[in-house]
Amino acid sequence: MSPRIFAFHLLNDRSGSPKVLAQLLKGWLDEGFEVHLGTHSESTGFLGGIDSVKYHRIWYTYSKNPLIRLVYFALSQLILFVKLYRSISKNDIIYVNTVLPFGAAFIGKMKGARVIYHVHESSVRPVILKWFLFKMVDLCAHDIINVSRYVQEAHALHHKRNHLVYNSIDETFLQKVQVNNDSPKRSNVLMICSLKTYKGVWEYVHLATDNPDYQFELVLNATQAEIDDFFGGDADLPSNLKIFDAQSNLHPFFSRADIIVNLSDVDRWVETFGLTIVEGMVYALPSIVPPVGGILEVIEEGKTGLAIDARNRQKLSDGLRYILGDAARYQKMSEAAKQRLALFREAKQITHTVSILRQVSK
Repeated sequence: MSPRIFAFHLLNDRSGSPKVLAQLLKGWLDEGFEVHLGTHSESTGFLGGIDSVKYHRIWYTYSKNPLIRLVYFALSQLILFVKLYRSISKNDIIYVNTVLPFGAAFIGKMKGARVIYHVHESSVRPVILKWFLFKMVDLCAHDIINVSRYVQEAHALHHKRNHLVYNSIDETFLQKVQVNNDSPKRSNVLMICSLKTYKGVWEYVHLATDNPDYQFELVLNATQAEIDDFFGGDADLPSNLKIFDAQSNLHPFFSRADIIVNLSDVDRWVETFGLTIVEGMVYALPSIVPPVGGILEVIEEGKTGLAIDARNRQKLSDGLRYILGDAARYQKMSEAAKQRLALFREAKQITHTVSILRQVSK
């Protein structure tokens, strides 16, 4: 009989880490596991409404004020501990998605249950919080699943059982693929990211400004009100840039695009994987990504995309034109990007995690 899995994720939104967990939950259910999920909301984000998952709502409220946000975060973990301590036994598996839900890991430690951390991040602010959270990983984890080799080297907990499991493309995403842009003129650029300055939002605006003969679309994981507040009513945005709020269906954006970019600031945020780049591969999109981090394990430099520091404004524009400006080169990179997709198929990810779950249940 398979053990119960209690998975935990702090903020159920439409970002990469809850999307990955949602894929895994569905795969585990298909494998016969009883799956419980503790998260802040059942109704929003990728983790909402998954059939057969037993939900446990954990209070959490996001605040823009960093001090208040830290207080809310600590309180949420205390509530998590109190609410679920009696529900979990030593025969259960505690699956902690990202390093944030440390309250769940502490329950596992206290109960003697197996604790698996799925580590997506290397950058946590402030530094003292990062130290504490990874100290909890060190204290509580039996196994660590890393989304890239970069993540494993960053946390350096080599005495733990470490596993490399790349994030994967959702099979339902593949089933909804739309006809790709077949225009002979390659001129459409796409970026999908959170509404954070360190994600390269302003660098993308500058890239659009510097390349008026290309069309740019920016999809942000935010509400329209948040976007308006971020840019301000009098922001001087280029006319060839269109900005969109959080979308439940990204296929129209991918189908229009000719290239996808990630422009994260390497000093403030190191990308540990890059799921939107993989989604772009479904549409055979070449990419431009930062020159450091796990995202370099996603692309093949010079073959499926380019690694460029987005702070180098001229080099970024040169790279964009290098890919889009030569039809033969573009076609070669496009074909290579689609072939690279085989490394990130969902069946591989689910099979690997199930084998880990069954190992730790012995």
